[in-house]
Amino acid sequence: MTTTANRPAGPRPQGGPMGRGMPGMAMPVSKAKSFGPSARRLVARLRPERVPFAAVVALGVISVAFTVAGPKLLGQATDVIFDGVLGHLRGIPGAGIDFGRLGTVLTWVLAFYVASSVFGWLQGRLLNLVVQRVVFGLRADVEAKLHRLPLRYFDGQPRGELLSRVTNDIDNISSTLQQTLSQLMTSLLTVIGVIVMMLTISPLLSLIALAVVPASVFITGFIGKRAQKLFIAQWRNTGALNAHIEEAFTGHQLVKVFGRQRESEAEFRRRNDELFDAARGAQFVSGLIMPAMMFLSNLSYVVVAVVGGLRITSGALTLGEVQAFIQYSRQFTQPLTQIASMANLMQSGVASAERVFEVLDAEEQEPGPAESAEIADPRGRVEFSGVSFSYSPDQPLIEDLSLVAEPGHTVAIVGPTGAGKTTLVNLIMRFYELNSGRITLDGVDITQLRREDLRSRIGMVLQDTWLFGGTIRDNIAYGRPEATEEEIVAAAKATFVDRFVRTLPDGYDTVIDDEGTNVSAGEKQLLTIARAFLAQPALLILDEATSSVDTRTEALVQHAMAALRSSRTSFVIAHRLSTIRDADLILVMESGRIVEQGTHAELLDAHGAYHRLYSSQFAAAE
Repeated sequence: MTTTANRPAGPRPQGGPMGRGMPGMAMPVSKAKSFGPSARRLVARLRPERVPFAAVVALGVISVAFTVAGPKLLGQATDVIFDGVLGHLRGIPGAGIDFGRLGTVLTWVLAFYVASSVFGWLQGRLLNLVVQRVVFGLRADVEAKLHRLPLRYFDGQPRGELLSRVTNDIDNISSTLQQTLSQLMTSLLTVIGVIVMMLTISPLLSLIALAVVPASVFITGFIGKRAQKLFIAQWRNTGALNAHIEEAFTGHQLVKVFGRQRESEAEFRRRNDELFDAARGAQFVSGLIMPAMMFLSNLSYVVVAVVGGLRITSGALTLGEVQAFIQYSRQFTQPLTQIASMANLMQSGVASAERVFEVLDAEEQEPGPAESAEIADPRGRVEFSGVSFSYSPDQPLIEDLSLVAEPGHTVAIVGPTGAGKTTLVNLIMRFYELNSGRITLDGVDITQLRREDLRSRIGMVLQDTWLFGGTIRDNIAYGRPEATEEEIVAAAKATFVDRFVRTLPDGYDTVIDDEGTNVSAGEKQLLTIARAFLAQPALLILDEATSSVDTRTEALVQHAMAALRSSRTSFVIAHRLSTIRDADLILVMESGRIVEQGTHAELLDAHGAYHRLYSSQFAAAE
């Protein structure tokens, strides 16, 4: 059964009020990627959806085509009315408004706008499907990536920051794609269609209207570059704030016990202020684009109206054509304004995408062998041969360590905090890779085994218990999902879980939450031991597994563990030396090295490091 390892030995990172902060928690990204590469990479994820996306584009073209044809038809209707009224005023016999022709033109206008709306609705539905598939794939890739990342990566990431990347940032990408793709596509197609229609009416007025394009591009680029940095800071500060909140709520009781509420609140206010300043700056700077574009749009509108009036008086254009052109000029500048107003959304979405891509680009754990070895007859013999390991190159931890754990033997590992005890069992689980040397299980190098096969042969019970939201039965069966009801109950009885479960109203169907708040710390520990018992592993690792149980229960669990360890190799990490007196081999570690090894009696007679540890615990009592 695989579980999360304890924090590595060695220097501990410092952090918030609980001391659980991680390196880089409040540090900014060393260098933000530019907008272009991240945006192109995000758009590239649309490639698997190119067929439905092509249909989205086709529907958009049809919808926009009907839309841009409307003003020209309305211009013809205006000419019909104007010519009829003008002829009537001049006294031309039979002159007047041709209501038949006017009705036909208006009917076509209505049909065009209805068709445009229908095709636009179809485009929106299909685009929504495309976007959700892309985001679904992105979430799946991130989830798969997290399972391929080494434990070292998670040791260096605050949980709240990582959760913010895989939840908030992906949600922001989803909303950005949903809101911008449709509008951006419609706006670009509208600009193209309107330019074509304006050129068919008046090339001179078209030049005047197009004069705003270079200015629009310059303003958008100038402001957008400054907004991008602020949006990156906004989402970075969001992750840092989430990390602090997660830390503070997880250790809420500890904060209360040590009276650190004010410090925790001050830290929250500081991070919240940083997020407020970054978000306010990002929204303010990106919000400057819209007013600037509206100013250019209104300026263009005034010039077109004046020049168009002069062209009417000279007879170069009709009133209906100028009216249609003014509508087109509005339709032309409106998409540009919309594109500019979407800049803040796009900047925010790309900033989030950049943070998600950093997770996807993180260095993965070494892949398993192409042809994995198999252990035909698992017995549990473990051998360390010249093993060296360190968490950082400049701080050696374990150097040239060699030892053998025979099948059925119990190997106890003792030593001061930071000596490398937990690191030793983490190396057996391949949570970390060796710097040099090798570890074999039943004569097979563990690097030649698939990680899943290796860990399926190991049962691990940690000092920090982990339960998930579900029934007690489900939590025990997590060690072996295919176990029968009888096997689950047998494991519970062997580890003395059954005796307290029977006192609960719902028995094994009692639902516990992921924090296990409705059972005691000792009962949680017993549940994790029952889970390992049910897994029936060939190799057992107990990392202070009985630290949360009372003395009487500990004695009972020791008897249960004795039965569990029968014919299995067991590694027991212990601080209470009374629990490992009967171990077949006791390893005493200091600074990553085994300084002594032997039985309890042999080590006491040696009057060395073990004797000092034992005396420090029992001398006062004696």
